[in-house]
Amino acid sequence: MLRNGWSPHPFRQFLLKAHSRCNLACDYCYVYTLADQSWRSRPMIMAPELVDTVAQRIAEHARDHALDSVRLILHGGEPLLAGADYLRQAVRLVREKAGLEVRVDAVVQTNGVLLDKDVLRAFAEEGIQVGVSLDGTSDGNDRNRRYADGRSSYPAVAEALTLLVEPEFRHLYNGLLCTVDLANDPVATYESLLHFQPPVIDFLLPHGTWDVPPPGRVPDPGATPYGDWLVAAFDRWYGASGETVVRLFQEIIHLLLGRASASESVGLTPSTLVVIETDGTMEQTDSLKAVGHGAPATGLNIVDHSFDHALQHPGVVARQLAFEGLSDTCKECAYSRVCGAGLYTHRYRRGTGFLNPSVYCPDLYRLIGHIRQRLVADLRRARLPKGPP
Repeated sequence: MLRNGWSPHPFRQFLLKAHSRCNLACDYCYVYTLADQSWRSRPMIMAPELVDTVAQRIAEHARDHALDSVRLILHGGEPLLAGADYLRQAVRLVREKAGLEVRVDAVVQTNGVLLDKDVLRAFAEEGIQVGVSLDGTSDGNDRNRRYADGRSSYPAVAEALTLLVEPEFRHLYNGLLCTVDLANDPVATYESLLHFQPPVIDFLLPHGTWDVPPPGRVPDPGATPYGDWLVAAFDRWYGASGETVVRLFQEIIHLLLGRASASESVGLTPSTLVVIETDGTMEQTDSLKAVGHGAPATGLNIVDHSFDHALQHPGVVARQLAFEGLSDTCKECAYSRVCGAGLYTHRYRRGTGFLNPSVYCPDLYRLIGHIRQRLVADLRRARLPKGPP
């Protein structure tokens, strides 16, 4: 491919694993409860000298590829376990090394239970955005997201979000992540998230593969439990335009109207994300931990290798192939360029690897088809000649 003129897309998103442990025990977490257990052998926190090396490598990559902006995602585990000062210093260091020519947008993705005014003021000083994970109502959230001793995490998260919407901190609010649970009512889930005034809501499908399907995803191609759930949430959202952005729905609409996707969940936009673990190893997208032990590994580390080395790893290349990286089944589908076979992890099947449709194929087809019907109906109405008042 390289000999024939192909060149990779440079990384623009750098996911830094600031802390490898967590203070919640979410039962669907791909880091701790699924196939990959590499967290057990990694240090809890990234050493300062490694953070310095990461900063140098990001600056090097931005310079070599003439990037004017990059995104630094502070992740875990639970990144706030590293402390607000540690995270603030990490962002400051990356920006210092990158120089004035490169804008470094920084965001912390947190479960929210340690978020307080002192932390938010520290983030405000450095302009660090905050994304929070919450699965809907108190009962819905606590179905999966509890402390290890079984206590509810909802009150602490709700209190944090109440702070985040205050005028002093509102500009830091990056949005809410919500993992879909079929046991939770979709409309009630959406409306409970809306209560916290998020600028963006991300509905995430639980991680699973063809070998280990997600909960409720049965082999029957006619069954679309996740599609039905998302359709109900879409209709509630679409019927009240302007409440907030729901990224999955917005991206599907963009794709149906011929635009590109800004999400890895749908569409064919090449992946430009790389993960740096607390021990300095470079990995592919984090969700691959659901596939098998070591599945995200590249064999590279931040001390001995540049990010350009990772760009030539077969797994990274595969996620940049767009339409050519799809299975024949997907290429023949009417929604291939909208669905894009869904999230890369969800395509995995033993024996054929990732050259398959998504394990959520029927659900995605149902959702995309429904959104298309709504758009077509609205566009037709908009073109009808206006009648009498």
